Amino acid sequence: MSEQPYMPLPGKDLTASNGLLVLVATPIGNLADISARALDTLRNANSILCEDTRVTSKLLRHYGITNTLLTLHDHNEEERLSFLLTELKKGKIFALISDAGTPVFSDPGYRLVRAALQNDIKVTALPGPNAAITALVLSGFPPAPFMFLGFPPRGEARKSHFVMLKAAEQTGLKATLSWYESPRRLVGTLETLAEVFGPDREASVGRELTKLYEEVRRGPLSTLISHFKETDPRGEITLLLAPAAEDDNKEQDLEPLLLKTLKTHSLKDAVTLIAGSTNLPRKFVYKKALALSQKNTTKAE
Repeated sequence: MSEQPYMPLPGKDLTASNGLLVLVATPIGNLADISARALDTLRNANSILCEDTRVTSKLLRHYGITNTLLTLHDHNEEERLSFLLTELKKGKIFALISDAGTPVFSDPGYRLVRAALQNDIKVTALPGPNAAITALVLSGFPPAPFMFLGFPPRGEARKSHFVMLKAAEQTGLKATLSWYESPRRLVGTLETLAEVFGPDREASVGRELTKLYEEVRRGPLSTLISHFKETDPRGEITLLLAPAAEDDNKEQDLEPLLLKTLKTHSLKDAVTLIAGSTNLPRKFVYKKALALSQKNTTKAE
């Protein structure tokens, strides 16, 4: 890879004719994990768009940066679009950051980025810290393919979310799966994962990444559940689930299981039994059962 000279972004006196939106990655825990270009951008942008001014102010004070802060979060992003686009079209430079890590990655900013691109406003990004990628490379799991899924849903929707992923694995998905999770919901999420994917499935929990008490704990879901029941998890959590083992392809076992069950049960009852025993979505099992039933009927004719 050829080296490029260090090129800071243009300052306030060199604004682009149609503005510039810069996505700036900030530390996920260790304040030293920020690039020189990121600091220059935070100093020179016309304004900094941030989730929480209190969080961003700590970072700016540490580096002696003073600049105008404008909040941009899930609750006001839509209503602020018109104002921000107008300012960008005037040639303003906005630096967009989240409370920690890479903005837009499971954080606010997606609507603004999309609107800026639709209005022919230049958007660029300064790479830097990201908790999901950091946890991935520390997990020891295959790095590609990799699927990041944000925060798991709450309540009953959580199991449905995992069941759909399990069904996707039955049809060929083989990827390391990743979520962010809160400490108070971690054990419940691990238990639901074990229910759907099995207690022996390998997983990794990364917490307080880049901080003094960084911990990455790996092992079967059952072991992780036991550990975090005894030791309350604290800090920011990134959870990863390893791909299924090569011999854990239940789709190959589904067809003979359906054929056997359909001999003694109605289609409806066979689907109910097998969906319950395999933790596969009922619609998925029904589709397979219906196809097999029609196939056998055609053969009989």
